Amino acid sequence: MDSKESCTKVLMLPWLAHGHITPFLELAKKLSTKNFHIYLCSTPIILTSIQDRITETQSLSIELVPLHLPPTSPELPPHRHTTKGLPPHLIPALKRAYDSASPRFSEVVQTLSPDLVIYDFLQPWAATIASECEIPAVLYFIAGAALVSLGLHLHSRPGVELPFPEYQHILKGFPKAQPEEEAPTNDGTDDKTRLLESMEKSRKMILLNTFREFEGKYVDYLSILTKKKVVPLGPLVQEIDEKNNDSEIMQWLDAKDELSTVFVSFGSESFPSKEERDEIAHGLELSGVNFIWIVRFPAPPGESTIEVEEALPVGFLERIGERGMIVEGWAPQAQILAHPSTGGFVSHCGWNSILESLKLGVPIVAVPVHHDQPINAKVVEAVGFGVEVKRDENKRLDRENIAQVIRKVVVDEEGVDVRTKAREFCEIIGKKGDEEIDGLVKELAQLSTEGK
Repeated sequence: MDSKESCTKVLMLPWLAHGHITPFLELAKKLSTKNFHIYLCSTPIILTSIQDRITETQSLSIELVPLHLPPTSPELPPHRHTTKGLPPHLIPALKRAYDSASPRFSEVVQTLSPDLVIYDFLQPWAATIASECEIPAVLYFIAGAALVSLGLHLHSRPGVELPFPEYQHILKGFPKAQPEEEAPTNDGTDDKTRLLESMEKSRKMILLNTFREFEGKYVDYLSILTKKKVVPLGPLVQEIDEKNNDSEIMQWLDAKDELSTVFVSFGSESFPSKEERDEIAHGLELSGVNFIWIVRFPAPPGESTIEVEEALPVGFLERIGERGMIVEGWAPQAQILAHPSTGGFVSHCGWNSILESLKLGVPIVAVPVHHDQPINAKVVEAVGFGVEVKRDENKRLDRENIAQVIRKVVVDEEGVDVRTKAREFCEIIGKKGDEEIDGLVKELAQLSTEGK
């Protein structure tokens, strides 16, 4: 008998963003060790970016299935079928192109005949296609329970008192929709409508990349709002790959004292403005704390590159000397956070970065940029393992405030509670192991038998 036939076969369809594909891939890896065979479906450019993160052994249970988007726009050639590096004004076009690929996804479903489909919140049509084939489908939402439950409360219970006092604090970070989020897709719906449809169509349960000790009460409230079981899976983050170690970075960190350094990174798709970069640079300089800063910036219109020296304040590199290290483009984030000299993380508060920081016990200096990040920053602060850098009434950062928060989180006595809370979460996660995944395995195996 084919080994696949003795496994539960799961077809996964994430949204085309790095922050989505990573938790889907990590879930695939976990399930692949529990007698599941995973088909991970995405565009060729996305699959190419992750294929080296799948070991030879894992490849026996995880198959990458290409989904070719139809040529809907000359501005979206195949190498742009990902949000990474995509100009914001093309996001609506990418969403429409993905929608147009739904018939091809239907062919994939019929060809592979999985026992279960796990889909992302922007693709409610994936659940519809699965249902037409009598296959159960489950939503995997890669954000936090506080964000989703608060948003759903505001939508479904307008005027009703918020159930948790800290929701008022979190609500202050609630971002206004970006133009690309407001733009309708092929069926005329926006992102909020799609999320609501995705939750409604999810069979019996909704999966979330969080964990009960971190967001337990928000998980429970979301279950009440959706009338479905909400299953926390996390934190599902990319495992440390020692092969990705950068010897120069590691040697630089080795020369620093324990917990003396902050890691500064805003992810692969968030770019502080020139004014914000300047304030961050001056804040790091004023803090007196060692730092390693991963600098990324989009090239100006009509230009292919920009020099790091041009992106930072005049004389900054000379003034910081050996106290700071600037890395352009990419660095091994997990290895840096896990290093003994790293004592804090200046982060945009993307959800994956928050979970990685929790897992490694590194407190956060929150500097959100856009999307869900302002809410995530409020959650980090409310839970107590980070401090947000507050902006002024004009939404501007201030270098003195940045320096003060960095020193509080990493050095000063008043930040002891924050550092202690980060270590506590690290210990909790270490003890839990695959507890959530083991529970999920039973749920999914049972659900898959309700299909064909």
